[in-house]
Amino acid sequence: MSYQISVFAEKCSVNKETIRYYEQKALLKEPSRTNAGYRIYSDDDVKRVKFIKRLQDLGFSLSEIYKLLGVVDNDEVRCENIFEFVSIKEIEIQEQIADLKRIESMLKDLKSRCPDQKAINQCPIIDSLIFN
Repeated sequence: MSYQISVFAEKCSVNKETIRYYEQKALLKEPSRTNAGYRIYSDDDVKRVKFIKRLQDLGFSLSEIYKLLGVVDNDEVRCENIFEFVSIKEIEIQEQIADLKRIESMLKDLKSRCPDQKAINQCPIIDSLIFN
């Protein structure tokens, strides 16, 4: 299937400006155009934008995503030092997971101490976060 930018942006759940920005940052290749000059995008482009958005949601920067897309694009320049990049990112992710597990544990503990029907200003969760 092929899509003009409005439909493409809608399928990707982004706006047209985001698509143009991704093109400027070389996250998306320059699309083909109709005889009238309209940009045309494919289903593969939809998958790519969804991949980019998902990685952004997970905390990856656009420059990190650009680097990872170098592997997908078979780009030798962007793939230089990929082992080092991935190794560093793996450590960062492990640290984030450990932080999230600590937060999860704290929330479970606070939840177990929170009465069901008390007013929010009497909840020990709030007290615990404010006074600790």
